[in-house]
Amino acid sequence: MMPGETAPASTAAVVVALAFLAVVGISDAQTYREPVLQQVTMPHAYYWRGLYLPQLTSGPSAAVFSPDGSEVIYSMQGSLWRQAINSADARELTAGPGYDYQPDWSPDGKFVVFARHLGDAIELHRLALDSGRIERLTQFGAATVEPRISPDGRSLAFVSSKGSGYFSVYVADLSGAGLGEERAVIGGERSARSRYYYGPIDHAISPAWTPDGQHLIVVSNHDVSWGTGDIWSVRVSEPSERRLLHAEETNWEARPDVAPDGSRILYSSYHGRQRHQLWLTTVDGAPPLPLTFGDFDRRNARWSPRGTGVLYISNEGTNPSLWVREFTSARSTEIRPVNRSYARSMGRLDIDLSDDQGKPISARVSVFAPSDQRHYASDDALVRADDSFLTKEQDHEAHYFRCDGKCSVSVPAGRVELKVHRGLTWTPIRRELEVGASPRAESITLKPVRLPAEFGRFVSADMHVHMNYGGQYRMSQEELARDAAAEDLGVIYNLIVNKEQRVPDIGEFSPSPKRFGDVIIFQGQETHTSYWGHMALLHLSNGLLMPHFTSYQHTALASPFPHNGIFAQLAREQGALVGYVHPFDGSITNLKERRRLTHTLPVDVALGNVDYLEVVSFANHVATAGVWHRLLNLGFRIPAGAGTDAMANYSSLRGPVGINRAFLRIDGNDADEIKAAVRSGHGFVSNAPLLGLTVNGVGPGGEIAWSGGTVHVKAAVRSVAPLEYAQLVHNGNVMAQLELSKDGLSADFSGDVALPESGWILLRAGNSSAQVNIQDFHPYGTTNPVWVGHGTRLGSTDDAVYFMDWIDLIIDDVLKRDDFNTETEREMTLDYLRDGRKVFAELARASDRSRVSGAN
Repeated sequence: MMPGETAPASTAAVVVALAFLAVVGISDAQTYREPVLQQVTMPHAYYWRGLYLPQLTSGPSAAVFSPDGSEVIYSMQGSLWRQAINSADARELTAGPGYDYQPDWSPDGKFVVFARHLGDAIELHRLALDSGRIERLTQFGAATVEPRISPDGRSLAFVSSKGSGYFSVYVADLSGAGLGEERAVIGGERSARSRYYYGPIDHAISPAWTPDGQHLIVVSNHDVSWGTGDIWSVRVSEPSERRLLHAEETNWEARPDVAPDGSRILYSSYHGRQRHQLWLTTVDGAPPLPLTFGDFDRRNARWSPRGTGVLYISNEGTNPSLWVREFTSARSTEIRPVNRSYARSMGRLDIDLSDDQGKPISARVSVFAPSDQRHYASDDALVRADDSFLTKEQDHEAHYFRCDGKCSVSVPAGRVELKVHRGLTWTPIRRELEVGASPRAESITLKPVRLPAEFGRFVSADMHVHMNYGGQYRMSQEELARDAAAEDLGVIYNLIVNKEQRVPDIGEFSPSPKRFGDVIIFQGQETHTSYWGHMALLHLSNGLLMPHFTSYQHTALASPFPHNGIFAQLAREQGALVGYVHPFDGSITNLKERRRLTHTLPVDVALGNVDYLEVVSFANHVATAGVWHRLLNLGFRIPAGAGTDAMANYSSLRGPVGINRAFLRIDGNDADEIKAAVRSGHGFVSNAPLLGLTVNGVGPGGEIAWSGGTVHVKAAVRSVAPLEYAQLVHNGNVMAQLELSKDGLSADFSGDVALPESGWILLRAGNSSAQVNIQDFHPYGTTNPVWVGHGTRLGSTDDAVYFMDWIDLIIDDVLKRDDFNTETEREMTLDYLRDGRKVFAELARASDRSRVSGAN
């Protein structure tokens, strides 16, 4: 799909797989990665999943006061814990199966209602505090969250994706017999507004009762285009009686809570700043004022029963922590679980990681206990979850954490599964262990995966990372560098970009990179205009381009001007490299029949404003490569780039950093060498296979003289995941299949190959089925091309016409728009598009002439 055309979350993986088969020609794809909680059909799952739905963290994620205010119950490490305010002793209340979140304590103090994520659904449960008995309250097979018990204890408000697949607020009677039939209160109405990030159906989230039990305070995006919504009051007995209390762009985290006296509303906001802090308004909608300040996030706040303080979650120390704050003194005290009393027999797993030379090494670790269907991590680790899972092999998504050489994990006594990964250059490890009452020490030696030395030395780079993007954690460059080291990743480009009205990492920008051991981090920028396509600006020498987005409908920046070419030219004036990122989710075919296409990649390539294209990225690798090959056929020497688009401070993300990376062939790793390697295409891009290629001794990005006949090709493939094919490709066509080893992890080739024409040669390898060791759609990698002869092949007319048809669609769409600020903006944009089309028209004519000349 193109930006603005969103595939349903449940079909995205299948779209990628089918496109893969069509382009590569492989049959019988069998295994797909399915998105987590695909029952939710709202677009842009990485946002609502990462920012709204509860996630596994080693620190507390949500908490509630006891009715008398002396204790708290909170979610931590997938369990519910009970702790007195002035105590360091915490007692585990629940222990699975699954992960328990978002507790709400009944007014009589007898029970807690909470959300349990088990398998691939989240349902509401009730815990009796005297007996420890747990009963399931809902069976929707959906994402059902944010339970809130009414002040009289007889009703329950909650949010569920049941039915429409969008979040709506429901209320049901609550009794000793369980939960009565739910009644919709707000959400589910279809809107005529264009909402790129949120879809056509209104959602409603985060209900909070007023003390009289008559109203719910909720967040709803009714009649809102950007953000997750405004704060509303809804009468429970007559939901059509709604009142807007406060209009503000929120982003999943507002979670209002009403003071015990019913006068004030506490909520979390990033208004006028980059991070969430606590704010106050009134039930009458008085102008809000901030309660707290800081360069970190405070959220998930709850009033104390007497209204004299608040409970909240903070990430001021990177990992989430639980705090209580007094209103009068403004004193904040952390509630720390120093002494933990578990609800079941526990053991300890001590992990010691080293390389093949016995040297300590960091890596990504996953620890799973089949007994309770949960993952475990060190108490201070940043736990992260995969965004998808293999339904044939997994019950739910994998969770993992970084282990810096040595780490200890508390696990249930019994069998556990241990997995260790270190990027694409070390063989993954999987072990099944028995852990008893005594600590179990486990030493892991990782073995490297390397290409033959003749193909040179490579430094790997993730060219698309967002260090902070509104998630649960507060990342620093030091922390990001440690994550990179655990993935054997040498270079990170942190692309600074807006998340709606804020730019979380704007204070990090510097034209000079920072080094942390063997890791170097550059600050770059992503332009965020989905109409034209997103671009990355690397190696800016002066500063960020602001504003860096256009075509935000229903705002003062609704105009699609300036177009991407202007941004690219401004970046070039600073000596920057410009690349298109995560381009295409599906194949761009049948252009004569296509109704709409606005991505300006071919225009900017034709006019010399593109330095690279993310071929392996948060998109369809094979479909993107198909477009790239057409550009190569026309002689445009656009190197392949690669980037994960990892939101590094999310606990549920497309990640970790480095799952998509470029391997740059350089001798050192200073900034100038790295920049030159990106621009020249000396290397390959991959999410699994390592690829080595030379043609007549020349590697990717280079050029050989050729006047006909054969060329000598050397190729090598090594992989951390099984591959289905390895192919030499000439001008977009497979010229040779390499024979893979029986395990699908390696291939080698050396021989003379006859070429019918000049052009380019590359090596690619992959698998049409997803693999459990690769947290991406499927394994895929490609080298950059080696250019043969003059680099433009005969018979590229079809490719030129293809891009002419593409640009015609863009021009048609621009002519239909009525939101340019001036007619001059429209004409400047049309002139630019037509100039790009002229380039392809001339290439088509030149190709026709060459073909006629060649035929003669």
